[in-house]
Amino acid sequence: MIWGTIRRKVASSQVLGQVWKVRHGVSTPSCYRTVPKEALFIGKGFECIQSSSYHILLGDHVSKTSREATSLYQTESFIRLRNRSFSSDSGDLVEAVVPFMGESITDGTLATFLKKPGDKVALDEPIAQIETDKVTIDVVSPQAGVIQKFVAKEGETVEPGFKIAIISKSGEGIEQVAPSDAQPEPPKEKESAEKQVPKAEPAPVKETTAQNNARAPSPPPPKRVASEPQLPPKDRERRVPMTRLRKRVATRLKDSQNTFALLTTFNEVDMTNLMKLRSDYKDAFVEKHGVKLGFMSGFVKAAVSALEHLPIVNAVIDGDDIIYRDYIDISIAVGTPKGLVVPVVRNAGGMNFAEIEKEINTLAKKAADGSISIDEMAGGTFTISNGGVYGSLLSTPIINPPQSAILGMHSIVNRPMVVGGNVVPRPMMYIALTYDHRLIDGREAVLFLRRIKDVVEDPRRLLLDV
Repeated sequence: MIWGTIRRKVASSQVLGQVWKVRHGVSTPSCYRTVPKEALFIGKGFECIQSSSYHILLGDHVSKTSREATSLYQTESFIRLRNRSFSSDSGDLVEAVVPFMGESITDGTLATFLKKPGDKVALDEPIAQIETDKVTIDVVSPQAGVIQKFVAKEGETVEPGFKIAIISKSGEGIEQVAPSDAQPEPPKEKESAEKQVPKAEPAPVKETTAQNNARAPSPPPPKRVASEPQLPPKDRERRVPMTRLRKRVATRLKDSQNTFALLTTFNEVDMTNLMKLRSDYKDAFVEKHGVKLGFMSGFVKAAVSALEHLPIVNAVIDGDDIIYRDYIDISIAVGTPKGLVVPVVRNAGGMNFAEIEKEINTLAKKAADGSISIDEMAGGTFTISNGGVYGSLLSTPIINPPQSAILGMHSIVNRPMVVGGNVVPRPMMYIALTYDHRLIDGREAVLFLRRIKDVVEDPRRLLLDV
């Protein structure tokens, strides 16, 4: 119903079959294309937008009908609709194509097929997965029916609009091939013809040649050289292509090492007060906010406080300039089975503990199931990586470009500490700050880490801003 509404609204603006010109006499920009059958709104804002092989123009001076179609795009139903694979409809057969994957993604790799030819599929049911540099995107069925055939291969590089499969709405013309039928019998006529052809007899070897070879001296044995180390046999090795996400992570990490003057400073934090705060209010926190109180929100608040006190850590070098950012977006490193992703908590400086915990929980779930979007990972001014969840005691994290520093959290271990002249056990955590020494001096780095230590050890500082 929504699709029909959009087609009618676009048709009323004289888009179909010709170049779209705005009715108020405003000339269109140079980014345009004729639309032979259907126009597809993908994206937002006023810009030239591409999805599959279709282009639509939006400008500041648009007709009322065009604005209605644009506002319709913002509805929840249409947001779900834009993630579907669209293609031309040729009667009973429809083509599932690669959907729009994001403004910064131009292509991807067809990772795997989730269905087989002959399988029944429902509307919007995933039939294949596309791996990109950042996320995995599902290719879904544009219609309910039966998959007739796949027209792409696994491992192939695909772009938006690339045909993946042909789906029959009625399921007619689908033939299931039995395993026995898949192996054709060899033609008997060819075998009988081969039997009738006489085979050539090998020529007899001259006796004199054999005798001469017997009298010839044997070659001297080869000289012994230092033997190379024995390598494991190749049959015990497996060569697996890297995923696009893994290749992207490898490239960015190596670029970080080659670009930044990396230096790491360390400190340790007594977690007693933060753990007591969590223990005292965890039940009331869950009852009111519906989410558990963890340690990450405390460290995010501490990082925000430290970034406000030392804004140079929130800055970045761009050529010969320094860009100071007057906003704080905290990236949270999350490990997934497919690789490392870094979703961003936007405007963390204006969020309380509950809002931070909810946002981190939502982003972590999306990262785990592969539904996180490009926009949710773009940007970020500072990163926090918690290797302690895997048991890491100490590490030196690598900066996530284009940022200038990253905080590493580690596991909490009870260690003997001197408190008030007495040796007592305390839950201690090592923290590490890796920073770009081209921009940040050692003094600022140590003071930054010291501020995080002070806030975590005494969260009351956040209330008093001291």
